[in-house]
Amino acid sequence: MSWKECDPVSERLEFVKLASCEGANKSALCRRFGVSRKTGAKWLERWKAEGEAGLHDRSRRPSRSPSRTCSEVEELVLGVREDHPTWGGRKIRRRLQDLGHQEVPAASTITTILRRHGLIDDQSSLASVPWQRFERPLPNDMWQVDFKGEFALSSGRKCYPLTILDDHSRYSLGVRACANQRGPTVQRQMRQVFEKYGIPRAIYVDNGNPWGTAHGHVRQTRFSLWLMRQDIEVIHGRPYHPQGRGKLERFHRTLKLECLQGRQFSSFQETQSNFDPWRTSYNHDRPHESLELDVPASRYVASERSFQDASGPYEYSSRFETRRPNNGGQFKFKGSVYRISEIFNDHPIGLSPTETAGIWDVYYCRFLVGRLDEATGKVSRTSRWVESRCARFNPAAGNSEQTK
Repeated sequence: MSWKECDPVSERLEFVKLASCEGANKSALCRRFGVSRKTGAKWLERWKAEGEAGLHDRSRRPSRSPSRTCSEVEELVLGVREDHPTWGGRKIRRRLQDLGHQEVPAASTITTILRRHGLIDDQSSLASVPWQRFERPLPNDMWQVDFKGEFALSSGRKCYPLTILDDHSRYSLGVRACANQRGPTVQRQMRQVFEKYGIPRAIYVDNGNPWGTAHGHVRQTRFSLWLMRQDIEVIHGRPYHPQGRGKLERFHRTLKLECLQGRQFSSFQETQSNFDPWRTSYNHDRPHESLELDVPASRYVASERSFQDASGPYEYSSRFETRRPNNGGQFKFKGSVYRISEIFNDHPIGLSPTETAGIWDVYYCRFLVGRLDEATGKVSRTSRWVESRCARFNPAAGNSEQTK
């Protein structure tokens, strides 16, 4: 199969560096980069043997694809976890080393094994992180997404760079030259990124369009509903607290200094052709101060959660009262009419009773989006900032979520 990008060497270079990360799912990466497993293995072997020079086209026999973590190692990991149910990836890794085992996988790989077997949930992961430290413990736990300030092309049109950054590794998932900041444009660009890297557990955004609304009785937009339907939590930053977006703001400054300053581009295509090699260098060559001078690629592994493009109606458990708002965002409940938002038009929502009589939590898919008060006859928004814990209740399962 052929590589999709205009510069096949750059595309192969990103592929082999992602595929060589500990715990990388090579089969998923091959699908996302549009190549067969045999072709992916061939370029990975050439790169290991010859470096970047080996990624140029020529006739060569393909090599055998490396296998994923073996079942024996998984059994060792699960055995230690059974003896020590509160231990995470780092402690288990050290214990296996102390017991004399060779070729012990990385702590992130062990954590992935524990997640796959349902032994770690998000609440445990978040509890292990110091409160004052704003960094997710694993790649793809959260991505930060925003637009850098627009700039003019020589044609007179404005370019809006869409930037996507992994919170843990600072790996740049995308720098996209966009003609506008509308939801359909962002959704199209995000879909392309999801198809290559998989999907994160959460996305951190600000409160402006298309991400959300800073005012009103709900925060969601049609774009954020699309993300939630893909099982991605949307976390909004606290208004007037730009420090929460510090990593992305720093990334924007670097992008301006190293790629944009003193230059002018004539078209979106020319702009993108400059963004792509700069992003490759940022991820794989440029030492990062906050990573102890490691490069972001040294800490990033593509997500195991592949993009599925869920589009059908979400199925809530039987304990939920479900309603489908009309075009005006209105729905009937217990003899009264409530309004949530027109963006929920024809999207089923679930209502769950709280411990307070007359107060109901309102869910969209597995995410809490509002609160209904029978006394006031209103649906109010929930204050869910980046510091808060995400909703743990899974409306589809009808119980506390353990594996998401």
